[in-house]
Amino acid sequence: MRSGPVRILPVAGLLLAIAALTTWLVAGVGVLTGRQVPLYFAVEGVCWTLFAAAVLLLRRVPDKAVPALVLLGALLLGAAGASGQPTISTDSARYNWDGIVQDAGISPYAHVPADAALAPLRPDWLFPAGTERADGTVDCPGLRARPTEQVGAPGTICTVINRPQVPTIYPPVAEALFALARIAVPHDVAYLPMQLLGLAAVLLTTALLLRALRTTGRDPRHAAVFGWCPFVGMEAVTNAHVDAWAALLALAATLLVTRGRLVAGGAVLGLAIATKFLPVLIAPPLGRRRPWLIGLAALGAVVVVYLPHVLAVGPSVIGYLPGYLNEEGYDGGTRSALLSAVLPPAATTPVAAVLLAALALVLLIRTDPREPWAAQTLMVGAALVILSPGYGWYSLLLVPFLVMSGRWEWFGVVIVLSLLGFQSHQLWAFRGVLLAAALLPVAGALLRRRAPRKLIDA
Repeated sequence: MRSGPVRILPVAGLLLAIAALTTWLVAGVGVLTGRQVPLYFAVEGVCWTLFAAAVLLLRRVPDKAVPALVLLGALLLGAAGASGQPTISTDSARYNWDGIVQDAGISPYAHVPADAALAPLRPDWLFPAGTERADGTVDCPGLRARPTEQVGAPGTICTVINRPQVPTIYPPVAEALFALARIAVPHDVAYLPMQLLGLAAVLLTTALLLRALRTTGRDPRHAAVFGWCPFVGMEAVTNAHVDAWAALLALAATLLVTRGRLVAGGAVLGLAIATKFLPVLIAPPLGRRRPWLIGLAALGAVVVVYLPHVLAVGPSVIGYLPGYLNEEGYDGGTRSALLSAVLPPAATTPVAAVLLAALALVLLIRTDPREPWAAQTLMVGAALVILSPGYGWYSLLLVPFLVMSGRWEWFGVVIVLSLLGFQSHQLWAFRGVLLAAALLPVAGALLRRRAPRKLIDA
């Protein structure tokens, strides 16, 4: 029989290979352009293959070595993800700017990034100097900087922040995290603070999964599916999406409720919703037992974190949310890739709302709140399929719950949505692969119904 260290070596080697490829992709290739998309797919495909092999080989590692190996692997891959600037998304530019503004004592909801009143706070990496052309327009340096008209003063400026003419969309807990990441950090330090914040969320979630899996009689090795996942590393660390913190808080809220701590669980759920609104989806499976108590605790937490901002800026705290919903097609009924293929635009959003409400009601009535994981996976996964959001990182909320439930077939939805940003001109193809991914959980459910209970539990 091979010793523990010998069994660890193949897993460690695979993790080092993933880290090396990630570092090359993030620090070497950097910001993705259209020509680099095939290369990105190829490298990510190799990383996913190595990831699957590492998770399988982890089964041979002795139990005592698993927690340390899983956490060290997550740390290694997270460090690789933080080795360069974001590759796909510019959201963390807004995160950093909101943090800088708050640390200067200014509400992030009070001014748009292009407001001249905030000019003294602008670092060069967020607002690079442009060059005026002969025709009077401004040429901005780099791949991401775009010209925009300054607000409150004449002139055109360059910025890497998306939507610089509109107020922030992020809720108060997210804004508090942005301020925390930038506190005591010089303005000329670029994306790293937010990436480290994302890495902290990954490590905390992985640690929480290790504990939760063990205490509920599941295999702690499954935590590696989250901590080592290339999608998680890219979106939570490299692109530093705050959705990772929303997922962490949603997981923590569920664990509290399953242990009977309804008020604390509801309050943490409220904090998750006040980070990103999507965690409201995990609530129905928790609510069969005293739903009013969980709901009031969640509402109380939301009110507490919103109140200071409401007192400071009034209705401006809503930010760009209405404009975002319209921009993404939720108002016009064009967002849902599958429903919009068979329904007129006017019917798409109402039908999506009815489907999700019906599913939420069924799960509220039928789910044991002590074992909500499969129902939460279904609720979040179904919402992602029905709404098909234009940003793959929304799937970060799904991953911890599919890990706890063992519903691995939902990974198909995660993978498909993570590729969504590259298919804007191939909607028909995206509909096909999304439908195929959505059928995997259906097939999984049918197989579980037909399989012996003993096999299901195994």
